[in-house]
Amino acid sequence: MANTENWERLEQALRREGILDERVLQAMARVPRDLFVPLECHNQAWLNSALPIGQGQTISQPLVVGLMTQALELLGKERVLEIGTGSGYQCAILAELSHTVVSIERIECLATSARDRLTYLGYSNVQVVVGDGTVGHPEKAPYDAIIVTAATPRVPKPLLDQLAETGKLILPVGSHTSQELVLYTKQQRHTTSRRLGTVRFVPLIGKAGWKEREANLLF
Repeated sequence: MANTENWERLEQALRREGILDERVLQAMARVPRDLFVPLECHNQAWLNSALPIGQGQTISQPLVVGLMTQALELLGKERVLEIGTGSGYQCAILAELSHTVVSIERIECLATSARDRLTYLGYSNVQVVVGDGTVGHPEKAPYDAIIVTAATPRVPKPLLDQLAETGKLILPVGSHTSQELVLYTKQQRHTTSRRLGTVRFVPLIGKAGWKEREANLLF
């Protein structure tokens, strides 16, 4: 957990931007963000900014983490699928708020370090899988909530197919220059959508996302 001064400053910033779900804020206070960033970034860990974590990836801005998590309206009984484990920070917050989390990371060294970190912190309700997140993880489907922490040009159909009835899927959709955070809700086999604002994420690479070559050229 952050020291009181660091967290209070960040909490005030989050509340000003509309992160008001007390369970989400309490979870973010409990998860030590400084343990999810490289040593050289420790002094910036509690700032409201994205930070590099290696392999061309980033840990998301706390505001974006709060916004995406709040939109899922987790109550504690959900089975959650996360696409893009990264350092494991978002995964830890999801683990605080749901029953189980399956998190998929395509970069093996990031998956390994995130798995070790989450185990060290005592998160026994998390499974980190190395693989193509764009095709989801059908073995544990359906999921009550799916969160994608990388940008895709279109909504991957496998993720919609693995979403439970009344489930929520949140992800950034768009091009390398313009992305919007969109929340999809499945209702009676149909989906409704709500736009939550402009964001900027690294590309979601995989069979149902960006091809690695085009992502390397564009992003």
